[in-house]
Amino acid sequence: MLNELHIENIAVIERADISFTAGLNVLTGETGAGKSIVIDSIGAVLGGRVSRELVRHGAEKGLVTAAFDLKGTENWLRENEIEAEDELILQRRISSDGKSSCRVCGAPVTAAQLRELAALLVDIHGQNDGRQLMDERRHMEYLDRFGNHRDLLEEFKAEYRKYNGIKKEISGLDMDRVEKERLSESLRYQIEELERAAVKAGERESLSARRDLLRNSEKLTEALDQAFAALYGGDENAVSLAQNAGYYAGRAAGMAPELESAAAAINDAAFSLTDAAETLRDFRESLDFSPEEYDGLETRLSLINRLERKYGREADAFEDYLRQCRARLDDIEYSDDRIAKLSKELEYQKKRCLASAEKLSLARKKAAGELQGRIVSELRELNMPSVRFAVEFGTVEAEPGFGPNGADELRFVMSANAGEELGRISRIASGGELSRIMLAMKNVFAENDPVQTMIFDEIDTGVSGIAAQRVGEKLYTVSKGRQVMCVTHLPQIAAMADSHYVISKQERNGRTYTQVSPLDREGRRRELARLHGGDNITDTTLASAEEQLSSADKFKREI
Repeated sequence: MLNELHIENIAVIERADISFTAGLNVLTGETGAGKSIVIDSIGAVLGGRVSRELVRHGAEKGLVTAAFDLKGTENWLRENEIEAEDELILQRRISSDGKSSCRVCGAPVTAAQLRELAALLVDIHGQNDGRQLMDERRHMEYLDRFGNHRDLLEEFKAEYRKYNGIKKEISGLDMDRVEKERLSESLRYQIEELERAAVKAGERESLSARRDLLRNSEKLTEALDQAFAALYGGDENAVSLAQNAGYYAGRAAGMAPELESAAAAINDAAFSLTDAAETLRDFRESLDFSPEEYDGLETRLSLINRLERKYGREADAFEDYLRQCRARLDDIEYSDDRIAKLSKELEYQKKRCLASAEKLSLARKKAAGELQGRIVSELRELNMPSVRFAVEFGTVEAEPGFGPNGADELRFVMSANAGEELGRISRIASGGELSRIMLAMKNVFAENDPVQTMIFDEIDTGVSGIAAQRVGEKLYTVSKGRQVMCVTHLPQIAAMADSHYVISKQERNGRTYTQVSPLDREGRRRELARLHGGDNITDTTLASAEEQLSSADKFKREI
């Protein structure tokens, strides 16, 4: 349940603090006063899309904070490693440059995480939901939601994915004879070329290193000769000098023991210099430079470069590509046998899909019967006494007899008046009837929905008179088991409120300010009178408002 809402610098609202209650919370006010801004603010703090236009003109940032009950969110908090105490605090900050940040109980989260959490907290029925009801592509989704067909639907989808996988594999193998021969010839040529080249992983690096060595052979030989001469050439070389120094240091250490470590270090250095000289000599003797070798390296590297450009991959990947080519050639050469085998698998998988689709279809038809009865019952309570509502089933005609969602094609049909044939909702229902059908469906679906807060933004579109009275009563009935918020222009709905808030707009110093105020009994009476007669509040409209409130109180006591 939403307990508190704090709005700061959002559109025309400079600052507002609203305390909501359980039951039916109603928001009324003049058109343009800011009722929808309250709903937009709730949407923002629940992770909805926001823009810089939402920030009040002249402010650096806008802020929305909402406090909810923790019930139903414990697993989400645990999975996201967020600690909460008594309440769940959500916060959305929107800067004037359009950037936003989200927090849950002080911990930063992404908007996607916030939307995931919001699905556990609030169900918002916006003004577009009625239009969505006319989209027949959504009807199967509504029915599956009502029937709780998730497991059956996932079972079918798993079978359908296997079917499509086999079908795709057959399609990849199934080609005409000319195309098959052309591709086979191309693969054979590539295999022969790569086998002839026999490029090994790491070969390019080793060849490049050897080529660079040969390219600098003259300088390398000269450097080696000079280094060896300095270490071992002539009488006064580094090795002999170090050995002499070691000898004399040893004699000195015999007379002064504290010099033993120095003598040892000199002797070690002499041994190291000797080892280094031998290494240089061996390396120099191993060098075998020839123009033919250099030309061979350049030719080999040129071949590798050409193959890399041709096949669009590094030389180290040639061996893997060669294996792929061989496997692809085998597939083509034995494709007829493979296709025959896959075709049998496809036929078997088709039967599995049809069997799974049949189970799903039976469950849908059973759920459809229940849904039809429930929707008709709800709509009759909403002043549509002659309504008929049905789920019209068809089958997928195209081969293989099923699609991504099973073998069914379905749509909702209705007749709003006695004597009329059932027809598509988009052609039959008026705006007010769409609102009531959507309310009826929301009420039916809510029975299995753990979400405790439902928000209706102008559910009264196209509704008036007795129908409005019935909508108000239905909203109150729904609110008996959960929290319901409703933005409305109708006194019939506002009269049913447990908590009533008026949203008003004022101008001060050339700026517009919106205020949200809870109403007491007298305030509600005057607001209902305004909804009846506009600014011209008279004794008659006040008496009518009082009668409406008393009638609502009586309904609440009797329900």
